[in-house]
Order: sequence, then C-alpha cells, then structure tokens
Amino acid sequence: MKILTRKTGWITALIVLLITAMQFIGQPVQNHPATAPIQAPDEVLGILRRACYDCHSNESRLSWYDKIVPVSWLVSADVNEARSRFNFSTWDTLSPASQQGFLWEMVNMVLTGKMPLGAYAATHPQSRLTANDITTLKKYVNDLSPAVYHDTALIQQADKELRQFREKSTAAAGNPVAANGVAYTPDFRKWQVISTTNRFDNHSIRVVYGNDIAAKAIKENRINPFPEGSTIVKVVWNSIEEKNGDILPGSLNSVQIMTKDNKRFADSKGWGFAKFNGTALKPYGATPMFNTTCFNCHKIASANDYVFNLPLPNNELK
Repeated sequence: MKILTRKTGWITALIVLLITAMQFIGQPVQNHPATAPIQAPDEVLGILRRACYDCHSNESRLSWYDKIVPVSWLVSADVNEARSRFNFSTWDTLSPASQQGFLWEMVNMVLTGKMPLGAYAATHPQSRLTANDITTLKKYVNDLSPAVYHDTALIQQADKELRQFREKSTAAAGNPVAANGVAYTPDFRKWQVISTTNRFDNHSIRVVYGNDIAAKAIKENRINPFPEGSTIVKVVWNSIEEKNGDILPGSLNSVQIMTKDNKRFADSKGWGFAKFNGTALKPYGATPMFNTTCFNCHKIASANDYVFNLPLPNNELK
C-alpha cells in the first residue's frame, strides 16, 4: 500500500510539473497599441466592442481560464487569425473600399450565424447580436457609401481611366508583382469570362475571367480542388447608378488574382492571391503575409475550393 501511495504521489507530482512547464510554452495574446482605430458612432462602437473586439482588435479582454495552457493556445490561434483578417485597432490604415467590404462581410457572417464563433458566444453571451444591433450596423455601412447617381464628370473620368487601364494591360513589360510573387497578368482580357456580379453594398461591378485551365475545370465540374495552374482574375469597377435602376461602370477599383500553385502556396491550400489597386495597379500588401489575410477571407467559399462567384452548375462555358 505504501509503494502504491508513493507511486501515485510521484505521478501526481510529474503531472503537476508538466502542467506547470506547459504554461511557459507558446506566446500568449499580446495587446499592442491601437495606432489607427476605427472611428464610428458610439452605438456602433458599443456593438463592435461587445461582439468583435476580443478577437478583431488589439484590445482583447482575456478571462483567467483563457490564460491557462492548453486553452491559451486555442485562444491565441483564434485571435491571431482574426486580427490577420481585419483589426479594428489598425482600421484606418485600410482603404475606404476595404473597410466597406470587411464591414459587410461582418454583417453577412452574423446573419448566417457564423459569427461570433459558437464556442466564444457560449462563454460570452453578451456578444450575441440582437435584431436591433444588426439593423444599426447595416444602416451604418449603407451610410458609409451612398449611391452615386449619373454624373457626366464621373463618367468622363471613368472613360479616361478605362483607356489608361487598357493601355497598361497591353504593355509588353513592367507588370507589377505582389509581395508574395504573384504577378499582374495583362493577358486575362483574352480569357473566358466565367462570371459577372454586382455588389450593391459597396457599389461595384465585377467581371471574373478564367484561364484555359480554370475554365475547362469549371465546365467539367472539377473545382474541388481546381487543377494546378488555374488562374482566376476578378476586375472590379466602381459603379455609377441611374435613378431608374441602370448601372454604369465607373472608375477602376482593383484587379484581383488567384493562381493555383500547390508547391509555392501550400499554407493557403495552393492558392496565391494578389490585388492591384486603381489604374496605377498598385500591389496590395507590404509583405507576403497578406496572402494569409486573403485566404482567411476566402475560407467561407471552401466548397468551391475557396473561389467566389462561379457560374451556376447547369451553365456551360462556350
């Protein structure tokens, strides 16, 4: 009996020692200064702080159990991924178009029940948004970007930018390259158009092109996953809206690229992302880490191998 008691004591001591040692493994969540926080009405900020800030800001409020391994590892991973997607503490470093897009994404995630995360909401019931909360957020986002109705000066400027864009798209050299190595591809204008969409939330028109590999894969329904070498280009135009409901293309917003290279981009399911803003085609992202941010946004389209805006299954590309 004494031997058994002594053995049990040693095992207990080893377990306690192991658990204690584990507390020093891994980097806990760090709250850095809020260098460019979101500026919004108090009622909007109140909702964001209650439902979003613990993960999507540098003002995470941790409970005592959030700091204990292994729970702290899970919390740290969730917060780091959330901040990489968008961070309300550095919000004003984003362009107005990016802010608008992230805010509408946030509203849509709430409406579909994907945010806040179930495990988080279970321990933080105050994070659940009411119908009134959602109405407040939707009004705020809509008011950020009111419709731009017919304006001759805007249309003339858009025509000028279109000519500049076409000239740059046919240039033989000097194509910009994103920080992760994905280059702008001027030949996309000769590719198959695979989809067109309107975004009424941020007033934009999108034309989506696919190279021969991507177009063939879509036609044959081999999209999960897309084959190696598939490249998809989305051209985004700011829209001008007529009061009768007609939509006209305005200035160029961006050219966005996804290319499948499983070796180079293994950490993002084989997809390399790039975004080139405006007619200057300025690459988005100062370091290759932006690729993770783009991939995180595309995770909700995992059923289509992380690609948005594909044709309906019964449509045939010709």
